[in-house]
Amino acid sequence: MAMKIRLARGGSKKRPFYSIVACDSRMPRDGRFLEKLGTYNPLLPKDSEERVKMDMERVKYWLEKGAQPTDRIARFLEASGDLEKKSRANMKKAVPGKKATERAEQKAAKEAEAKAASEAPAEEASAE
Repeated sequence: MAMKIRLARGGSKKRPFYSIVACDSRMPRDGRFLEKLGTYNPLLPKDSEERVKMDMERVKYWLEKGAQPTDRIARFLEASGDLEKKSRANMKKAVPGKKATERAEQKAAKEAEAKAASEAPAEEASAE
C-alpha cells in the first residue's frame, strides 16, 4: 500500500483550512484517511506558531513505515528541521518562450543603436 502524508482541504469558499493526514495514495484528496497528524492554516501570518501544527512523533512513525510526504509537507518538515533539505528541480515555467526572448533581443539592439547614435554627435561636437 502506497502511503502519503498530505493535506486534506477543509474550510469554506476562499477560506482554506487544511488537515495534515496520513492516507493511502489512491484515496481522494479530501477522502478517507488513516490518521490526522496536524493542521495548516494558510490565512495566518507566516511567523505565527498556530499556522502549522504537527504531531511530530506520529509523523516520524509514518515516515519510518514508508509514507512519502508531498512537496508542501516536505517543506514544512524541512522548516522544522525534521527532514534534510533536498535539492529541487527548478521548473522552466518562468523562462520566457522563443518569441519573448527574440523581442527582448530586438529591443536591446534598438536601445544600443539609439544610445550609439546619441553618443556619436556628442563626440563629433567635442572633437571640433
